[in-house]
Amino acid sequence: MPIDAALALAAEPRSGEITWTPKDVQLYHLGVGAGVPATDPGELRYTLESRLHVLPSFATVAGAGSPGVISGLSMPGVDVDLAGVLHGGQSLTLHRPIPVRGTARATSRVAAVYDKGSAAVLVLRTDVADADGPLWTDEARIFVRGEGGWGGDRGPSARSEPPAGDPDRTADRPVREDQALLYRLSGDYNPLHADPEFARLAGYERPILHGLCTYGITLKAVVDTLLGGDVTRVRAYTTRFAGVVYPGETLRVRMWRADGAVRVEVGAVERDDAPVLADTVVRHS
Repeated sequence: MPIDAALALAAEPRSGEITWTPKDVQLYHLGVGAGVPATDPGELRYTLESRLHVLPSFATVAGAGSPGVISGLSMPGVDVDLAGVLHGGQSLTLHRPIPVRGTARATSRVAAVYDKGSAAVLVLRTDVADADGPLWTDEARIFVRGEGGWGGDRGPSARSEPPAGDPDRTADRPVREDQALLYRLSGDYNPLHADPEFARLAGYERPILHGLCTYGITLKAVVDTLLGGDVTRVRAYTTRFAGVVYPGETLRVRMWRADGAVRVEVGAVERDDAPVLADTVVRHS
């Protein structure tokens, strides 16, 4: 069996040093659509080094090449075909605000392996800490098609009841034609997001946007719309990737206030609001 759950769970964590600079933060922010309008004071907090703060979803790219999804897919007990791998969801917990410049240690491991029948699900956890203590914890849920069916634990359902009633706020966020080309400079060079021929071989009509780019665009919309532009209020952020986005489309971000949280649903406007992110929650102070 390509996935040996017991071996994967027993494997020693992988650890490595990561570093980032204000330039990395600024590039990430531009990659998720910051800087429009360029002179807006709210946007300058994402783009101008003298006012810079860090959108928490930057954690997913900090120290590009650090232990993470690719490292997890090469753990002992995990031998899979990357063509069958889908990023199913992402969760992030902030222990304190991310500094604009940092050096930290990222430690990754396979935290869970679930048997969904037609697929296996790997939960890859990364804990990041610097000299002052824990910074963040993120978990990627990775579906591996065709690798389930060994009779293991099915795990919890990632799906929840959709929010009731009309959203409290709705924000449309255009995705630039070159958004994926810009975002990939933060470290995800998968040709699926840039090479038309590769995308067609993978079953798409053209290159698609990184799911984690949509993840960042959405968090920025919530912060700017309902959290007063204050990134330090974000405590945790989780989502399920429900569909693809093509560069040039428009994301419609619907937001519902809840007790200490914002429920979010995201769709692609040009495709009849086709679901893109679902079961999305931003927890905040």
